[in-house]
Amino acid sequence: MILVKLSQLFEVNYGVNLELNKLTQDPYGVPFVSRTSKNNGVSAKVKPVKNKNTNPAGTISVAGGGSVMESFLQSEPYYSGRDLYYLIPKSKMTDNILLFYCACLRSNKYRFNYGRQANRTLKDLLVPDLNSIPEYVKGYDLSKFEGLNKPLILNKVELHTEIWKWFTYSDLFDIERGKGPRKKELDGSGEIPFVTSSDQNNGWTSFTSASPIHLGNTIGVNRNGSVAEAFYQPIPFCSTEDVHIFTPKFPMSKYSALFISTLIKKEKYRYNYGRKWGIARMKASIIKLPVDKEGQPDWKLMENFIKTINYSKQI
Repeated sequence: MILVKLSQLFEVNYGVNLELNKLTQDPYGVPFVSRTSKNNGVSAKVKPVKNKNTNPAGTISVAGGGSVMESFLQSEPYYSGRDLYYLIPKSKMTDNILLFYCACLRSNKYRFNYGRQANRTLKDLLVPDLNSIPEYVKGYDLSKFEGLNKPLILNKVELHTEIWKWFTYSDLFDIERGKGPRKKELDGSGEIPFVTSSDQNNGWTSFTSASPIHLGNTIGVNRNGSVAEAFYQPIPFCSTEDVHIFTPKFPMSKYSALFISTLIKKEKYRYNYGRKWGIARMKASIIKLPVDKEGQPDWKLMENFIKTINYSKQI
């Protein structure tokens, strides 16, 4: 394998360097790519900014700080935050090849941390040259993924948050504490999901052969650990006591559940390792929701909004 400097294959450019808190968010707007490791680097969508060019589509975004060296192929024009670079290929490259170089760049994460960023040395990183790319990469069929990012419905759904109303969680859900088994009792066997107070993988940490204790079509909300992380659980499961189970008092679809879970996660700033979200406090907490003409939660609007989001066809 022959290694060459990244700058021999790509133009290495600094992004437009915008601040998200100074932009207007719009779920149908321009992707804003930041130094996150999640969601292909897209942390929000924003309204177009006058007199600000976007970074071009078909380029690789690379985090120079934060989640250093997180690298993603961006399929549409995008804005970017601080310490975000974008790479323009100097010769024609297929998406297969660009995704291969994303993986190569991520493999260099170990070289960097919050004290050592990738700003000055990025262009000099060594990567395989074009002739060293494995044939299986070039021949992989990406067409099977075409259309996966499409929404279920194309109509735009407006969220007029100024007319939303407050409800207590206990108005909407029966809330109970997770009932085990204990995490140390798990051996990874079985087919029943075991949910813990994690912020990853929908809260699924392992599997158990024990009978499921909690019903599906519920929401698990962490009281400890990654406090206020909330995940929709579609099938019966077991969980630790650090997860509270929200069983709906209304006909909850998976779409409205995802809408509510997102709002619950917005409460994270209120809690930390020193301030848990206990069950009594949780029952009395309030959540602001869209309402219908009768002043009741507008579940259909919530469902339809989720269906307008890219990738909702995969839910």
